[in-house]
Amino acid sequence: MKDDLKFAFWGTPEVASQTLEILKQNGYLPELIVTSPDKPKGRGLEITPPPAKIWAEKNKIPYIQPEKLDDLKISSDLSIVVAFGKIIPENILNLPKLGSINVHYSLLPKYRGAAPVESAILNGETKTGVSIQKMVYKLDAGAILAQEKIKIEPDERAEELRTRLIKLGGELLVKLLNTSSAFGTSPQGGGWEGVEQDESQATYSKKIKKEDGLVDLNDDPVKNHNKFRAYAEWPRIYFFRDGKRIIITDAELKDGKFVIKKVIPESGKEVDWKN
Repeated sequence: MKDDLKFAFWGTPEVASQTLEILKQNGYLPELIVTSPDKPKGRGLEITPPPAKIWAEKNKIPYIQPEKLDDLKISSDLSIVVAFGKIIPENILNLPKLGSINVHYSLLPKYRGAAPVESAILNGETKTGVSIQKMVYKLDAGAILAQEKIKIEPDERAEELRTRLIKLGGELLVKLLNTSSAFGTSPQGGGWEGVEQDESQATYSKKIKKEDGLVDLNDDPVKNHNKFRAYAEWPRIYFFRDGKRIIITDAELKDGKFVIKKVIPESGKEVDWKN
């Protein structure tokens, strides 16, 4: 199967390159990587390639960085999509004879959309997982091909949970690809079997904005702790005192109280917090 399966990989950020590495370690290399164009990054706005491109160059895999997707010609048997970052047109999704599949970091139909990891923590979930779905032209609504659950630890932050989910997702993807019975021969991509999602149970996760990090210290302690855990990497949570923004960099839930441990005052360095 590893030699016979010709697949294109669609992805852009670090999560994509890490998944590519898991696939490589298990004998699966894409014949093409589709990723986003280089973009300005950082304070100096230096033009920076996406992690998936860096991985492609390191591993000598052909790649493209299309500005527009409508006219792409993908001849692969299958497209695998992991955090590509753009809506893929329906005709492009259907080009491969086995269709297109996507790794999504939630227990679909829960938390469709851009920020499933953060949303699970924000809402106080105690478990989440990875879903591999057959892609359709509707947000994260395709039939589930594989799914696995994972426990969310009480103090776990989004970046820690995401690291575990990436590994779980890569391994689940390999298991699926190793199962030859998962593949069919329909030229319309109908060879993939899956379980249709229950639309009545669908929930959505919105794209995170910087201003979402604002917290009210008088709010529910559990809510603030969950927000800290969800946004600890970005955008980080903050409050205002005397008109100045203070970023919370370390905190915990202790004896039912949201306890701030370290902060960064506006235009300052990280210090211990003394209320």
